[in-house]
Amino acid sequence: MTVILEINTLVWLGELSRRYGRSVTLGDVPDEVWDQVARPGVDTVWLMGVWERSPAGVRIALGDEGLLASFRAALPDLTEADITGSPYCVRDYVVDASLGGPEGLAEARARLAARGLRLLVDFVPNHVAPDHPWLTERPGCLIQGTADDLARAPGAHVEAGGRVYARGRDPYFPPWPDVVQLNAFSDDLRAATVDTLVSIGDQADGVRCDMAMLLMNDVFARTWQDRAGPPPAEDFWPYVVTRVREHHPDLLFVAEAYWDLEAALHRQGFDLCYDKRLYDRLLHEDADAVRGHLRAGLTHQRGLVRFLENHDEPRAAAALPGERGRAATVALATLPGATLWHEGQFEGRRVRLPVFLSRGPQEPVDEALRAFHDRLLPVAAAVRRGEWRQADPRGRPDDDTHRDLLAWTWTHPDARHLVVVNHGDRTARAWVPLGWDGLRGRRHRLTDLLTGRTYDREGDELADQGLFVALEAWHCHVLSVSAADPGTW
Repeated sequence: MTVILEINTLVWLGELSRRYGRSVTLGDVPDEVWDQVARPGVDTVWLMGVWERSPAGVRIALGDEGLLASFRAALPDLTEADITGSPYCVRDYVVDASLGGPEGLAEARARLAARGLRLLVDFVPNHVAPDHPWLTERPGCLIQGTADDLARAPGAHVEAGGRVYARGRDPYFPPWPDVVQLNAFSDDLRAATVDTLVSIGDQADGVRCDMAMLLMNDVFARTWQDRAGPPPAEDFWPYVVTRVREHHPDLLFVAEAYWDLEAALHRQGFDLCYDKRLYDRLLHEDADAVRGHLRAGLTHQRGLVRFLENHDEPRAAAALPGERGRAATVALATLPGATLWHEGQFEGRRVRLPVFLSRGPQEPVDEALRAFHDRLLPVAAAVRRGEWRQADPRGRPDDDTHRDLLAWTWTHPDARHLVVVNHGDRTARAWVPLGWDGLRGRRHRLTDLLTGRTYDREGDELADQGLFVALEAWHCHVLSVSAADPGTW
């Protein structure tokens, strides 16, 4: 199962440059750093923000007081040099020279491949920078307007190259000030998108498509109505993905997706889609809501990307501090589907850095949290094998604490594992049914892979009643279950 580590490329290289006392680009990252990136359990590295950033976007950011206030809140000693523009305001799909250019990315991909890791990069299908070449070379790719539109709604339009274009947006927020809207219904854009993704597929093993649901025919039609023209018979992503796969059949397509459109995007060709709903439930809802979410079909779940933070969300150490965060992390790491980790998450960074910045604040490392993740990642890789099944803990009639427990099993021909997480603020007690054959007539040893503690239980009891657990608030078990006398299972 895919495990992705997201790295803010520009910030990371800056930190490495200061550490090593020289300019570090993607082409000359030290081997020991790649060894640290290739930690056990990670198989894909997302180098976020490798493409050329827009000078026009930087100028817009420097004049936006709201953005500047958010920059200063994250980086109190902010300087103008720290503001490099958004990586989602793409000037061109060429690796930025300051990062090492195309040759640097190729070297980074080779270093990752030598360690058994894939390279994932971004694609922004909904919009481009106001100085992107398409505004002059392929204006048919964009939503165009008139001088009257610009005069009536200057915040929603921009003039470039003698033409008026709509600013990029999604239907629920005001337009973004630094980008120009692409037209998902345009034949010219669809051809250009295929060409761009084929080029990206020459340079990487996967692509994370920003706000992918905005390009779906029905969403785009609601957002832009007659401004975009009539919807084509074929939806945007089936058209694009099919043609890109003719050149790169194994290219991993990952969708940033919201609004419960994950299943639709799976059908349209995406391998993986963000599971924002699980994120919200782990942060804000009870165990019943999480349990209900996990009743979705297993095929669907295998195509979801589970996360507790990324560059768009608050840092997990700030949003879910202490034991509650550890419990959510164990749940996330041991579920089916893909897992997304964010650079700095393991060390407990708490400041969500705006993507416009090339430098973050210095933060102390939470050594206990780092040690916890160092234990968890290889454990999760060992656990997530074979068949996954959710279990329903049972409690006594006079004790409803079992409702706070999340539980599931992983069954493989050579291993059996049970995960139990108390997703609640009180001690919870319950019997957890295991659903395994071959338990009777022998004693079994349960080893908690995170703590090393062992528990011996009779197989008949496990078969008849399940495993009795009593977990303090926000605590968990990750148990390996085997016959106490080896060779008799």
